[in-house]
Amino acid sequence: MPASAIMATPVIAAAEPVSDDAEALLALSRAAGSAARQIEFAVPDAYCVTCINAIETGLGRLPQVVSARVNLSQRWVRVVFAPEKGSVLDLPRAIRASGYRTHALDPVADGRQDQALHELIRCMAVAGFAAGNIMLFSVSIWSGADAATRDMFHWISALIALPAIAYAGRPFFRSAFAALRVGRTNMDVPISIGVVLATLLSLWETIHSGAHAYFDASTMLLFFLLVGRTFDHLMREKARGAIANLARLTPRGVTRWLADGTTAYVAAEDVTPGMLLLLRAGERVPVDCRIVEGAGDVDLSIVTGESMAVAVGPGASLAAGAINLRAVLKVEAERTASDSFLSQMAILMETAEASRTTHRRIADRAASIYAPAVHASALLTLLGWGFFVGDWHAAMLNAVAVLIITCPCALALAVPVVHAVAAGRLFRNGIMMRDGTALERAAAVTDIAFDKTGTLTVGAVRYVGQASGDPAMLPIAASLARHSQHPLAVALSAAAPAAPLVVEEVSEAAGQGMQARADGATWRLGSAPFCGGIDIDGDDRGAGTEVCLGRGGAVVAVFSFADAIRPDAASAVAELEHGCKGVRMLSGDGPQAVRAVAEALGIRRHAARLSPEAKLADLQAEAAAGRRVMMVGDGINDAPALRAAHVSMAPSSASDIGRSAADFVFTNGRLASVPFVLGIARRADRLVRENLVLAIGYNALALPLAVTGHVTPLVAAVAMSTSSILVVANALRLDFGTNLVPREEPVPGNVRVEAVRS
Repeated sequence: MPASAIMATPVIAAAEPVSDDAEALLALSRAAGSAARQIEFAVPDAYCVTCINAIETGLGRLPQVVSARVNLSQRWVRVVFAPEKGSVLDLPRAIRASGYRTHALDPVADGRQDQALHELIRCMAVAGFAAGNIMLFSVSIWSGADAATRDMFHWISALIALPAIAYAGRPFFRSAFAALRVGRTNMDVPISIGVVLATLLSLWETIHSGAHAYFDASTMLLFFLLVGRTFDHLMREKARGAIANLARLTPRGVTRWLADGTTAYVAAEDVTPGMLLLLRAGERVPVDCRIVEGAGDVDLSIVTGESMAVAVGPGASLAAGAINLRAVLKVEAERTASDSFLSQMAILMETAEASRTTHRRIADRAASIYAPAVHASALLTLLGWGFFVGDWHAAMLNAVAVLIITCPCALALAVPVVHAVAAGRLFRNGIMMRDGTALERAAAVTDIAFDKTGTLTVGAVRYVGQASGDPAMLPIAASLARHSQHPLAVALSAAAPAAPLVVEEVSEAAGQGMQARADGATWRLGSAPFCGGIDIDGDDRGAGTEVCLGRGGAVVAVFSFADAIRPDAASAVAELEHGCKGVRMLSGDGPQAVRAVAEALGIRRHAARLSPEAKLADLQAEAAAGRRVMMVGDGINDAPALRAAHVSMAPSSASDIGRSAADFVFTNGRLASVPFVLGIARRADRLVRENLVLAIGYNALALPLAVTGHVTPLVAAVAMSTSSILVVANALRLDFGTNLVPREEPVPGNVRVEAVRS
């Protein structure tokens, strides 16, 4: 089952549980470690931090639950559980026991319509229709109708209002009742109490021929509350739209090429590595694959952010989600659907959105105390106006206003919606955020540290020639190089046919080279010191790459390579110099090669011949000095430094270990992504702070006004809905601004640089 299908499955509010059968639920789960399983359940009634706490706490009490995390924007909960410690059926039961409807998400659900939105729109329409008609009768009453006419219009208003409120208030009443049934509260409880009290007060006035009834206010109150809830739903959908779109980009199936030359249709989730597939013109790539036969153009915008078609041929790799624009391509699957690019991107974005940052934890803690504080304030308002002013009618209205106006909707939205919008903005520009906390950390970055090979340079090195040694050593070196994925090894293995050697006991030393046994001898391929020679840079050979071949502890051949600086590296470094305290280069390459790149790019601080341990120590020293460093690297040897840095980035061409260690991964191949990420992070941090000020400031202003009787329940509903809309609209400002654009810049000085094994 593709992970992207699960990540982006719309929550269906009216759906019943998929199944209460243990085998069916286990079939919907997937592996999450050696013995654990993972499954997602929809929780369409979850709206606030209280909901999160209730669901996660309820699940956490089960012995089989390893972890439970609610995603408020997606409105589902992901549960990692150990089947041998308890029944999977206990999971949905625990969610329902917490007061929430639920159903297990399955891959066919993403084709259903969003019934939650449809229900909100229907309820809003009913409330609006009722409010408009009741308002017509109210005008006659306000115009001075006599007592009999007034009472008649009040009863007609009641006949319209009561069924309308019962229907339109369902989203709030259902959630509030579910919470109260299990002995807890949420933000829909004060809303429901307020609406019910206003309605009962109006009915009491009508029965007793009172001069005032508030059926128009009650229905209008519900209408505005539903307008706010609907906008909240729509804006959440927009904020998480990039994640949802990934599921739509995943093909349901693909044509498989069989051994007998025939074809058959297979579901995308049934594709396994090694399968031969046919991609026709216009089809999307279902899984990460490699072209075996055919040539044509593909749209890689989903991967790189570029709209220009790219010519591809045999041997080229295609990421899931790319579009074959012309010609038929025969490809070989390299990954399953759940491990392919689209699924991994969905996982990264969902994880980023769900992460609990410092700001989010502050907002959550504040929101968690809101419900009891709101109820206490409303009760004190009721008692204060009733006993000290003596007007129980006004006391009831003011208490209702307090209940409604102080709901913490805006506070609950303040942080997660900004992170969701930021993740979508980065994604559209070819940048993946692996962790939501990284955005907060990136906003505080003071210094940038770059690796060189594959980061500041393109990493696509080419073999130039043999600098010294017997020419017969080249095939031997190529034989060794075939056992490594390092860019230099790949270039060397392509430069010559392999020697007829049996290579055994292959091992690789990060930042130094590789060692193997062949033809009864120990061979090493890598840096000069690693192979038994002296520092090549010491004899002033220039800026060309020098890789050595050693046998028995002595260098027997030296090979030269060349690499080029990334086209936009100079402009990216210049931009970073303006926004950070310092930019420097940490490289395992030779001093002259490092110096050549540093001079070409204007990087004043640089260090060469650094081992992975030395890079790690350097970053730890910077952290101890109070500097918050972003590390940008791509190799296996950079992984410790990427982990140790305050925040880190890696290109998609990085090693698997490098990508896994980085907080951000840029697939567009442009170093401009680094300053772009810092810019988005700083804007997001500013918007989060603004949202928190808006949310807290609104409540600080609204509560005294409601308590002192300056706000009616209707005005309270408008104010509460407006505050939520303002917070979300403020977060959506992050979507506006200049996107990354392709840069066509000459490489400074046309420098050829060294890329000694690093």
